[in-house]
Amino acid sequence: MDAVRVAAIREQLTGTGWLEAVGGFAGSLRRSVERRGAGDLLLVGTEAYEPWHLAAHLEDEAAWSAVPRLAPTLLRHRPPAGAPAHLGHGLRRLAEAGRGATVLVVAPEAAGGPLLERVRDARRHGATVLALDGAAQAPSGDLAGLAHERLVVGTAAEEPFDLAQHLVSAAAGQRPTRRSALGRLADLAGRLAAPPPISRW
Repeated sequence: MDAVRVAAIREQLTGTGWLEAVGGFAGSLRRSVERRGAGDLLLVGTEAYEPWHLAAHLEDEAAWSAVPRLAPTLLRHRPPAGAPAHLGHGLRRLAEAGRGATVLVVAPEAAGGPLLERVRDARRHGATVLALDGAAQAPSGDLAGLAHERLVVGTAAEEPFDLAQHLVSAAAGQRPTRRSALGRLADLAGRLAAPPPISRW
């Protein structure tokens, strides 16, 4: 993401409350992976959407911020035989998720029944469930009802789903401060415009 685009984003987001919402959600993510007894961060998308982009950014932030548990394990609905180790994890890992694990569900559209059932099992076994969700009004009993915390991404131009993933990952890598929202956004802009470390993604 180039500096010009980041500056435009900063101007668009000023005063919308979106930065504060992202910061709150990202703070919950970071606290979950840093708490005593924290386990793996399991990142899963829907059958139609695999969150590669977010996986890469979280891994970068884990390296930049020295919070290794921000580096996620990407879970795939149908990992192909012979996939590299970091790309070969299936949804079965959700069944093994228990107390200490954090499950981050990325769902630009409604999550399917099989995924919801596995997420429900992970929560029942003690995992913390967070959702980055594109469904503004979801019926009860779906992802909205399973997530301990949920960030709903709207459809307005200043809140595209890819941008939300950029901002969440960058904010999760920052230590909480008392700085103004504008100052935090300036920091995020700088991080987004900086060249990333070499990534396996």
